[in-house]
Amino acid sequence: MGMKIDTTLVLLKPDAVERGLVGRVISRFEERGLKIVGLKLLVASAELATKHYGDFIERYTEKLGKEKATKIMDEMVGFLTSGPIVAMAVEGIDACPVVRKIVGSTYPNEAPAGTIRGDFAHVSQDYANTVGITVKNLVHASGSVEEAKIELSLWFDPKELTTYSAVHEKHTR
Repeated sequence: MGMKIDTTLVLLKPDAVERGLVGRVISRFEERGLKIVGLKLLVASAELATKHYGDFIERYTEKLGKEKATKIMDEMVGFLTSGPIVAMAVEGIDACPVVRKIVGSTYPNEAPAGTIRGDFAHVSQDYANTVGITVKNLVHASGSVEEAKIELSLWFDPKELTTYSAVHEKHTR
């Protein structure tokens, strides 16, 4: 099995930006030896956020029903567009699964200590559903290399991604 360098998408959602966690979150990836090859602060349009979540409604209609899937999609788009976010392209060996491990479980109350969600958030899905809010889980990380390619193309123009050598690559590549 050879070395596989991937690039994946990470979004620091409005709760991470508004809580002043941007530097601390980015440092988690850099400390692990991953490289930031694209970075920008923006407020996402509803169109971009909707494209980001893609076929969510179709994928979850059978499980949740179309009305519930549409409501959840609207909530996710509403939250992602509710304030500034930081979009990052993160590169490294097996970056996609490594980033997912650093981020932790989707629901913060299930994320282990030491992960971004486990250290900086705690809201459960049950609580969020009970009070009618979106689970504020700080970050989005692409679920697969294939998903990352699609998501990166939505958030970054290829000219916005850079290539450079990092000192730690001496020890990893």
